[in-house]
Amino acid sequence: MNINASRLQSYFEVMSEIGKIGETGTCRPAHTALEKQGFEIAASWMQAGGMTTRIDNFGNLIGRLEGKNPDLPVLMMGSHLDSQPYGGRFDGVAGVLCAIEVVRTLHENGIVPERSIEVISFADEEGWRFNKGLFGSRGILGKLEEGELQRKDQDGITREQALKDFGCDITKFKESEYKPGSIFCFLELHIEQGPVLDMANKPIGVVSGISGPLWWTVKLKGMAGHAGSVPMPIRKDAMVGAAEIIVALNEIATQVPGNPTVGTVGTLTVFPASRNIIAEEVTMTVDLRDIDLERRNRYEKQLRDKIESITKKHNLTYSISEDTKSDPRYCADWIKEIIHSECQKLKLDEIELMSGPFHDALALSYVCDYGMIFVRCKDGISHNPLEYSSYEDLALGANVLLGTVTKVLKK
Repeated sequence: MNINASRLQSYFEVMSEIGKIGETGTCRPAHTALEKQGFEIAASWMQAGGMTTRIDNFGNLIGRLEGKNPDLPVLMMGSHLDSQPYGGRFDGVAGVLCAIEVVRTLHENGIVPERSIEVISFADEEGWRFNKGLFGSRGILGKLEEGELQRKDQDGITREQALKDFGCDITKFKESEYKPGSIFCFLELHIEQGPVLDMANKPIGVVSGISGPLWWTVKLKGMAGHAGSVPMPIRKDAMVGAAEIIVALNEIATQVPGNPTVGTVGTLTVFPASRNIIAEEVTMTVDLRDIDLERRNRYEKQLRDKIESITKKHNLTYSISEDTKSDPRYCADWIKEIIHSECQKLKLDEIELMSGPFHDALALSYVCDYGMIFVRCKDGISHNPLEYSSYEDLALGANVLLGTVTKVLKK
């Protein structure tokens, strides 16, 4: 039993037209008409695979293949269809479309599982629109935090308004939450988004765990003044403070060569943003990740100390708000063993590797066992229109997922 590779390719080709930028790029923001369009097409493929479909109140698209015993905890698969603003065709999309194809293959072969299977495209995994990711996957687990609905995007639209416009009822979140124990396990296929598999010339990898992300929003406050007349020694320049913090983060993350620690400042918002005015306020995002929690905690302390000393040196005030903080989460050994055995059955010579990016699996890991399959991407490029995985590799990944699902269903 194998998936239909040409049909899977057609899914990608159709989905890549929704929110297309340039020749190969994608911009499909969460909770928008473009994501809804993607959901409608994906739902039609789910329905062709024997699934019933719905969009819940968090904005998740859910397809369900009913099992013989619907009271058993579900086998859940999926990823996300929202993209980065300057993203590629495969990030998240691969996990949704390969899962749909796996269920469709089971359905066409007359397999009715003992437990139900659900395929989910989770809402706002990426987190760039409201600076807070994994919204849908945390939502179904009752893990949303205070104030999340009041977060605004760059156009001033709140998450609450975006959800209402999407057709969700924010007063009925409880109805969309999953009861404790109702999810048996979670499987997610994803492009690697890094260069390890490509450099090793291997199409498929088995994920060992996900690095723990720490996301901050840091605000620095100085004083605006004329760029031509305020003497350098008495300036309170928030931009200089921001620049030194960026360099400090880079030095902290790279202090031990070879460690998988990564640190990034991805956005800067400057006020009043005039070439002729000293920056009074800078708001910046900080992203620090590591698979080793003790090391990440140590680096976090170093960064806090650096921010304190840098702002003091430049007579700035500052605030740090914590947007996301998660421990590293490790994949279940029994699921890894199944994925390895399916790879070996296909003679793929797979390797095991960690995930630096976080995924919806990170949220699910707190309530059930999880496993992940990585598919090679060219040169490790992701979050970029140049992101590329071959349809041959994606088909291999989908077949590994199919075999894994078949064995998990026997548990």
